[in-house]
Amino acid sequence: MGTGKLTIDLDAIAANWRALDAMSAPTVQTAAVVKADAYGLGVAKVSRALAAAGARRFFVAVAEEGWAVREALGPGPEISVFGGHMAGDTDMLADLGLIPMLNSIDQVTRHFEALPGHPFGIQLDTGMNRLGMEPAEWAAVRDVVLEKGPRLLMSHLACADEPGHAMNAAQLARFVELTEGCGVPRSFAATGGILLGPDYHFELTRPGIGLYGGLPFEDAWPVVEVELPVIQIREIAKGESVGYANSFIAERRMIVATVSGGYADGITRRLSNQGVLFHGDVPCPILGRVSMDLIGVDVSHLEEVPQGLHLLGLQQSVDDIAETAGTIGYEVLTQLGHRYERRYARGRG
Repeated sequence: MGTGKLTIDLDAIAANWRALDAMSAPTVQTAAVVKADAYGLGVAKVSRALAAAGARRFFVAVAEEGWAVREALGPGPEISVFGGHMAGDTDMLADLGLIPMLNSIDQVTRHFEALPGHPFGIQLDTGMNRLGMEPAEWAAVRDVVLEKGPRLLMSHLACADEPGHAMNAAQLARFVELTEGCGVPRSFAATGGILLGPDYHFELTRPGIGLYGGLPFEDAWPVVEVELPVIQIREIAKGESVGYANSFIAERRMIVATVSGGYADGITRRLSNQGVLFHGDVPCPILGRVSMDLIGVDVSHLEEVPQGLHLLGLQQSVDDIAETAGTIGYEVLTQLGHRYERRYARGRG
């Protein structure tokens, strides 16, 4: 087979959800964020695995993403939309029973006029300046909104992956100020916020990246394995180059494996001449540029000719790759492409 294999451990995702759920009190509900096709891993299968683990509330970024979750889970679970009620969303929200997190007075007006009586939540801006109503906007509509019975009041932390950052406490204080006494369930913590402790948990947490094995949840089970098949092995002499633009020149005789995979598969070019693949526990440096479909790898030090090499697995996580590439694990995970042979495994739990 000429394509790489992407193996997704559904039991590990379920185990990560249970572990994050156990970090908050029994009275705190733990939802699951499955936006961006469950961070690129397949929203239908992932949502069903999370529902089997106990998740009853799910979050997506936009209404269009809610369709696949509703199709996978049926009419029971609650599906909320971070992006709120956009123009053109009305029929989808109604038909799929989605709950928009309204982000502005315009969205509040649209929702109340187009779908009177339809459930909704409110997102408040506590300092991130991304989504949510500003304090002055919220003050202007608070009484009217609360009369309509919102399902949830939420906000989002900007620096939760830095536990000592002053922004966390400042946002917490602002969130409490805006919501205290409303009598409505509240949600403030994603994965990083859960790890900050119970002051940040309120009535609902909504883990995302931690479900999929990423930081800042350091104790997460690894979820993803990517193995790239070796297409060809060649010997090169000192002074020969590998790949485009002669960006790697051999300083000695080398054995080079050309593997099937490249930036079309979500493997960033920033790994060129920097990243490694693994044969078992043995790192094998990437030689030259990562191209669209192919990567050259140094296998001179191996005792056997490899049939495949691992990009992701026990030896190298999405966050390890992110550190090499100067990005974050979220980006590495969500950019994994569609050419891989996808396998869903059961290995944890």
